[in-house]
Amino acid sequence: MTLARTAALLVAALGIAATAAAAPPAVPPGSGFSLVRSLGGIDEYRLDANGLTVLLAHDASAPVVTFNVTYLVGSRNEVTGTTGATHLLEHLMFKGSRNFESAGGNSLKQYVERVGGNYNATTSTDRTHYFATVGRDALQGYIQVEADRMRNLSLRESDRQSEMTVVRNEFERGKNDPDNVLIEEVRAAAYEALPYHHPTIGWRSDIEHVPIERLREFYDTFYWPNNATVTVAGDFVPAQALGWIREYYGGYSASPKPIPPMYTEEPEQSGARRVTVKRPGELGTVLIAHKVPVGLDPDQAPLAVLDAILGDGKSARLYRELVDKGLALNAGAGVDVSHDLSLHMMYASLAPGAKQEEVEKALWTCLQAIQEHGVSVQELERVKHQWRAQQAYKRDGTAGVVSELNEYVSIGDWTLYVKFPEMVQKVTAADVQRVARRYFSEDTGTTGWFVPTRTGESK
Repeated sequence: MTLARTAALLVAALGIAATAAAAPPAVPPGSGFSLVRSLGGIDEYRLDANGLTVLLAHDASAPVVTFNVTYLVGSRNEVTGTTGATHLLEHLMFKGSRNFESAGGNSLKQYVERVGGNYNATTSTDRTHYFATVGRDALQGYIQVEADRMRNLSLRESDRQSEMTVVRNEFERGKNDPDNVLIEEVRAAAYEALPYHHPTIGWRSDIEHVPIERLREFYDTFYWPNNATVTVAGDFVPAQALGWIREYYGGYSASPKPIPPMYTEEPEQSGARRVTVKRPGELGTVLIAHKVPVGLDPDQAPLAVLDAILGDGKSARLYRELVDKGLALNAGAGVDVSHDLSLHMMYASLAPGAKQEEVEKALWTCLQAIQEHGVSVQELERVKHQWRAQQAYKRDGTAGVVSELNEYVSIGDWTLYVKFPEMVQKVTAADVQRVARRYFSEDTGTTGWFVPTRTGESK
């Protein structure tokens, strides 16, 4: 999607220009689909045969299209013994399926490279998604290949062994990054009961030893049409795309059993928690985390504005109070928005000679100033303008549109892709002060320090 088209969508969503609401598209006769709703140029359909959700975002400004499948399964669906299973399974999804194998010269990788496209996949806490951007003439072929691996994945032990070493190397690279380790340990301390406690990549022993049978069980539990959302964005003929989706996905049934719900709730935190990571390194880090509401909560909008005021650019409060004063090389704030309780983090990378104690105090001072005195109208308008521009750039191009939609699908409501920018623009200074007071206290926080050591130095 072009920047102009994206900006137009944001203008419409924010009500800056009055436009007539487009009539809902007619469902093609005999299509096998039901129209669920339309909003902001995006149409949601449900495949009647099996419950597959389909989102169509048509834009003919360039002859390309991005096709994405989001499965509502992530590390939140794992338990001890299967941590990292979602991510390992993501790797195995590229090793071939019943009708598309490397040996036959028609694997997904071979097909996308042959038509000059790009493809990838990512795993997170709440979802796994698979996507490719191809020329419009290659869309049908990609849908066919992608659909085959939804239920016909090969899942061979030899592939598990080879991909396990790839994932283990990825795990080890993460462990060589002190800040990554600090984030993992802070998350593990902040979440006591929710499975967000586990790193998405999993624990090393689970990565190495999870049996192929457990991965097959995982696949057979979650990889079904009624647990997936297909998104098509770009230059395509909607009725034709729906026909191909029905042709290649319509033969699958819905899951034979209900998708298992994740019903664990996080208990209330009863006191401050602290984590210290000591490893070889040069400069330290301070990280302060707080649990904040679920991704669908309306308070996510004022939290986004709060974080922009704290950490967005050189005019932000954390930059002025920590970087300009020589305490930190960089500092910021943000929410890891999740389906369940989200995690807010403030952080600072220490400047040479700075101490963790003074940097931690400075982070709190910035937050407490907002709690006590609020924010100015000028700050509010500045960050709203910046946020709106950032959103336009993030949604530029079909892959950007799909990426943003995917995250809203994962937390439970794709329509926030359209609604959330308007919610942000309606945030008031009082809203920002209210969420700053409501969610951030020392007793509900988890503070992490990375303390660098020198080689040979005692920890």
